[in-house]
Amino acid sequence: MLDDPDKTDRLVAELQASLPLEAGLSQTLKATLIKQSPDLAIPDRCHIIRIFYMGDEGGITCRLDIGGPDTSAPYIVSITHLIFARRIALFRQIDAYQRHRIKKIKLQNSRNY
Repeated sequence: MLDDPDKTDRLVAELQASLPLEAGLSQTLKATLIKQSPDLAIPDRCHIIRIFYMGDEGGITCRLDIGGPDTSAPYIVSITHLIFARRIALFRQIDAYQRHRIKKIKLQNSRNY
């Protein structure tokens, strides 16, 4: 199991209560979004407008406000690909979740090969 269910449920609830939440895009994520939508200006920072928990397999995912509310293709990404300012109230919890999840995924992938 990658995620601690109780901690993750609490974090999801706190994130939902804090929306909209500003986040930066990792360079990898930004490059991927530019390839997917070359006609759309992809910003360095955007707002998270929805939070989803996709189970242990997908983790916490975020809908970004890129393209506006009427976009035909919503941008939903893993929270592990987002960068948060240290000044936000939930920074420590988000950072701990990101680090833990990335570590567990790397460990799981190393066992599969």
